[in-house]
Amino acid sequence: MISLDDAVTAQLESHGERFEVLVDPDAALAIKRGTFDEEFEGQELEDVIAAEDVFEDAAAGDRPPESALEEVFGTTDPMEIIPEVIKRGEIQITAEQRREMQEQKRKRLINIIARNGINPQQNDTPHPPERIDRALEEAGYTVDPMTPAQQQVDDALDALRPVIPIRFEEITVAAQLPADYAGSGQAKVREFGDLEREEWQNDGSWVGVVTFPAGMQNEFYELVNEVSSGEAETRVVKDKDELATR
Repeated sequence: MISLDDAVTAQLESHGERFEVLVDPDAALAIKRGTFDEEFEGQELEDVIAAEDVFEDAAAGDRPPESALEEVFGTTDPMEIIPEVIKRGEIQITAEQRREMQEQKRKRLINIIARNGINPQQNDTPHPPERIDRALEEAGYTVDPMTPAQQQVDDALDALRPVIPIRFEEITVAAQLPADYAGSGQAKVREFGDLEREEWQNDGSWVGVVTFPAGMQNEFYELVNEVSSGEAETRVVKDKDELATR
C-alpha cells in the first residue's frame, strides 16, 4: 500500500451516491488507460492504493451503504469496486499534487532523453541531464503531469532541437574482458543492452558486442572498467557489418 500523502482521490457519482477511493496518481491513470499491467509490471492493486476500502467521503472516512454498492457495482468487495471507480470516475488532484506529479514526470522525461540523446556537434557525446533541463526551460516546454513521460518524448525533442543539437541514436560497442574478470564481469556487461554476439577467446578472455542508447555510453565504460579493474578493452563498432568479434 501507499501512504495517504501520496494518494489522490478517484471519485464516481452514480445512482445518487458518491464513491471515492484513494490511489497512486500514476497507477490511477494507468488503470484508466487500461495499461496498468504493462506500466506497473509485478505490482498488484493493493500495492498502489492507500486503503482497501470504498468511501462516500474519503476525507471524513464515511462509507456508502452496502445496498448502494450492490446496486451500482453488483458486489460489496472493495478490491472489485476500486478499479471500477477509477475507470468510470474522475481523478481528483490538488494543485500541490499536480505540481508534484509534473515535477516527477519532468525528471523522468529528462532521464529518458539524457539516456538516449546525443550531441551530434560534439562527437556524439551525451547531453548531461542539467543541460537538457535548462534547454527545456529555455524552450518553454511544459510537461503534462497526466501523460506518461515516454509519450512526451517526441514533443519534447521537437521543442529542444531549436535550442540544443540533439538526436536519438544507439551505439554498438565491443568489449573484451581479460580472463581473470571474464567469468564474473560478462554477466553484467551482457545485461547492459542488447547483446549482438559474444565469443570466448583461447586465452580465456570474453568478447561481447552490445548495443545500447548512445547517451548511456559513459555508464557503459564505467561498468566495464569496474568489472575489469580497468583492464578491459573497448571499441565502437561503426558498421553493423563489423559485428564479428575479434
